[in-house]
Amino acid sequence: MDPKHKEILRAHRLHLSEQLIVDDTIIQYLYQEGILTESQVEEIQSQPSNKNKTLRLLAILPGRGPLAFGAFLSSLEQDFPWIREKLLLLSAAADDSATVSHPSAASGQWGVPEHLLHTVPSNQQLNRLASRLGSEWEMVLLDLGLSPGELYRCRADHPLSVQSQVLAGLVMWKQLQGRGATVQRLLQSLQASDLHPSAIDQVFI
Repeated sequence: MDPKHKEILRAHRLHLSEQLIVDDTIIQYLYQEGILTESQVEEIQSQPSNKNKTLRLLAILPGRGPLAFGAFLSSLEQDFPWIREKLLLLSAAADDSATVSHPSAASGQWGVPEHLLHTVPSNQQLNRLASRLGSEWEMVLLDLGLSPGELYRCRADHPLSVQSQVLAGLVMWKQLQGRGATVQRLLQSLQASDLHPSAIDQVFI
């Protein structure tokens, strides 16, 4: 998913959770379009309240590929057209803002050389990153597409070291995504978690 769309969903998640009813129509549409897996559908539907269902959906969508935002908009067309229109307006505004002030956010803001953006980070780089992440590490890994169950496994396997928990999650993401596990993709999730760029100084060298 485009970083601007991730930011829109992140910034407006509480507002959306109060307005949107995540019913079978939306969930089934996203499932049929291949955006959600069967286990993700079950995970969303198992949430105790509609607000929690919406928040869980919004947490999952950013990690579901470049078509996820457009499919989400399409799923709103029939029952929630006003929400769809608002998201389209926010997306258009983000386009205008990006053109003016963020021509190369990943390489400029984060201080990562351009040639590294499309490479797969080494385990040594991931270990350096793991040592820098604080409480936001779970949000980063969820944004990268790991499930709550996989995060639980990381915690259970390394109960005495948060750094080891984070590293295990990052390595798992790298193994699951293969060549798609790029530095650029990682930076997108770090940005979505509001991590300050100074936190990754000298990580990707």
